[in-house]
Amino acid sequence: MTAVIETDALTKVYGNVVALDAFSHRFERSRIHALMGKNGSGKSTLVKMLSGVVQPSRGSMSLGGRSAVFKTPRDAFDANIVTVHQELSLVPELSVAENIFLGRMPRTTTLGVPRIHWKAAQTATRALLDTMGLDISPTTRVADLSVGQQQVVEIAKAMSFDPALLLLDEPTSALASKEVDMLFDLLRRLKDRGVTMMYISHRMSELAEIADTVTVLRDGHHIGSVEMAQSSNEDIIDMMFGDIARAKRPGRKTSIDAETPILSVRNLTRAHAFDDISFDLKRGEVLGIAGMLGAGRTEVLRAIFGADPYDSGEVIIDGEKADTANPRAMTALGLGYTPENRKEVGLVQAHSVHSNLSIANLPQIAPKGLINKRAEKPGVQRQIEQLHIKVDHADDPVSSLSGGNQQKVVIGKWLNTDPKILFFDEPSRGVDVHAKQQIFQIIWEQAERGLSSIFVSTELEELLEVCDRILVMKEGRLIGELDPAETTLTQLYSACMGEL
Repeated sequence: MTAVIETDALTKVYGNVVALDAFSHRFERSRIHALMGKNGSGKSTLVKMLSGVVQPSRGSMSLGGRSAVFKTPRDAFDANIVTVHQELSLVPELSVAENIFLGRMPRTTTLGVPRIHWKAAQTATRALLDTMGLDISPTTRVADLSVGQQQVVEIAKAMSFDPALLLLDEPTSALASKEVDMLFDLLRRLKDRGVTMMYISHRMSELAEIADTVTVLRDGHHIGSVEMAQSSNEDIIDMMFGDIARAKRPGRKTSIDAETPILSVRNLTRAHAFDDISFDLKRGEVLGIAGMLGAGRTEVLRAIFGADPYDSGEVIIDGEKADTANPRAMTALGLGYTPENRKEVGLVQAHSVHSNLSIANLPQIAPKGLINKRAEKPGVQRQIEQLHIKVDHADDPVSSLSGGNQQKVVIGKWLNTDPKILFFDEPSRGVDVHAKQQIFQIIWEQAERGLSSIFVSTELEELLEVCDRILVMKEGRLIGELDPAETTLTQLYSACMGEL
């Protein structure tokens, strides 16, 4: 079978980090090639090189048997490689036809004056949509379409360029199940027409339905490519995670008080985000919430903390129902939240380490609104020393710290409020291995002192390492509970796919 694109020892190096190492593979024509790998595996790097966003440090590519060098995205586009990004690039207030031909609308001349040829644009759009089997009017405003319909319009826009290779980055991440079915029907029709697609997804459950082959990357290395019809999800998970996929973690001594929960969540619901969420958090427990992208984990944490509203349900902290759900009220009840986006949400980058470590407990040390730096100092010094925050001086801007030390400042800020419960949302994102282990140690030490935690991470192996118990979410619902000491990474990944 003829390859539409072939790579030979394709390599990308950033400083001392090898993001992709000697990737060699043939992507055959008229097939859907799934690209799988955990975060940091090299998927994005490969796609960026194929689409001309970054250039390889070594190696080469060929397209249709001819050498291909893409110095810019335009070069890749001119070679008929088109990318459909996870975030839609449509203009909501424009029509379907205007979005598909944006920047290249057909023209006509009337009495010597050039004008947009609206009828030609709508006719061409109708013909394109018909060939793709899509029953959408060219004149419909994109804002009036469902998210699923908008996604297929995005693909129709890409198809208007007659691509040799179509790169699809997480195309189903925001779609409901019926919309996924509609998208898959479209992709099958495109494949039958001879279109070659590379399909990037975290959803293992989709592979058997849509992929012809699966190519797996791990830590920048090409682990292998297999025919989907001859492989199981377990085979692919083993390729993604290696030896640790089936290993069970050693037990960790904990001091959990299971008598009375410190946090009870009952029937918490928010339309289009999560539904009927109920669980208990025990005193001194590190509770993990697992799930794939879009499962609703962060949305649940934000709702409990009062950062986002919820439609129904209740939150009870230490026996007291939280009637007023906002961050100030929840902080007063003993809840803290380290967000996944620490730079923009967790810290004030222009302020000092001292100010950031003090900002959450100002109501306690400055009840009348009068800030007293002397009153703040003991808490600042305590967190710098206990969390081993590397800083020359507490008055240095927090932006001058490494990612790991910035994360420690976020944690220290909340520990200064003397919380009963602390939410850790992606606490290891963007930190090095040493800092990651230090953060985990902080979580365990605080648990031994009685602090209860909820831990969310897209790195499933972290959940097995850190947590005492793991809840599993899928598409906004809790679908199960696992004991990390009795669960392998393969089993946890399968559970997140709904295969409990």
